[in-house]
Amino acid sequence: MGLLERLRKEWFILGIVLVIAVARLEPAVGVKGGPLKPEITITYIAVSAIFFNSGLSLKTEELTSALMHVKLHLFVQIFTLVFFPTAIWLFLQLLSITPINEWLLKGLQTVGCMPPPVSSAVILTKAVGGNEAAAIFNSAFGSFLGIVITPLLLLLFLGSSSSVPFTSIFSQLFMTVVVPLIIGQIVRRYIKDWLERKKPPFGTISSCVLLMIIYTTFCDTFANPNIDLDKFSLIIIVFIIFSIQMSFMILTFLFSTRNNSDFTPADTVAIIFCSTHKSLTLGIPMLKIVFAGYEHLSLISVPLLIYHPAQILLGSLLVPTIKSWMVSRQK
Repeated sequence: MGLLERLRKEWFILGIVLVIAVARLEPAVGVKGGPLKPEITITYIAVSAIFFNSGLSLKTEELTSALMHVKLHLFVQIFTLVFFPTAIWLFLQLLSITPINEWLLKGLQTVGCMPPPVSSAVILTKAVGGNEAAAIFNSAFGSFLGIVITPLLLLLFLGSSSSVPFTSIFSQLFMTVVVPLIIGQIVRRYIKDWLERKKPPFGTISSCVLLMIIYTTFCDTFANPNIDLDKFSLIIIVFIIFSIQMSFMILTFLFSTRNNSDFTPADTVAIIFCSTHKSLTLGIPMLKIVFAGYEHLSLISVPLLIYHPAQILLGSLLVPTIKSWMVSRQK
């Protein structure tokens, strides 16, 4: 693969680096009250646009084919929304006595609270030849569950921003997440044939809006002289994130391949990716709402920004290994 082709493929990860660099150079443009007016354009318009886009692109009509595999769905949703955040919380009790930046540790907890992503787990499951229908179902169903459960988990494990009351958080979540998602699904019903024919670039649109949100979040950080991020903490967090991903992938593999599990090798592939992947597209807007007013919001966001490319990189590297295992088990 040539350099240009590689850059084109990884444009979103490069975009994250670029918008953070631009925010560092000129933070005044994207701060609250600045020329971009992020308190309106980002908090309401951008977040609503992402979830309207998700509503348009979610193929809920395809989920019925995978609906009956209840045991698999329960395993994935309980692992990702109960076991994952609880295990991270217990792990952080040990890390709290270390000199690692406390806001990055809080960010690790937010990663644990996130729902599965709509795309990456499905793409990797398909690449291996696993149970794609189950991956689609759990990604979509997990996204819907996450709209309600993720904010509750964030408030349970981390508490809320003192400047934003609990009722205000959920009313904003309803107006900027639930309502646009429902409208998107309603619109999809009427233009489904056109969408199937034209195949609009939903992923690219959401990614571009997401870059705007990341940019304004880091503008707020760099405009605040009291925030300092040490390189030691950042390097340790990167190492911890890769270790967590690898450990949880092994754990889900061991659980789903037990003699009495009743899961096929194709099911195991879907379980590995759907249980361990976390959504950046849903996560960043939710953090923006739940932690509105936090001066350390961008530091809390850093582990999720690292986790996203890490899960794609690690998953892609493991595709040949998992594929050869699955083929050998199916013979």
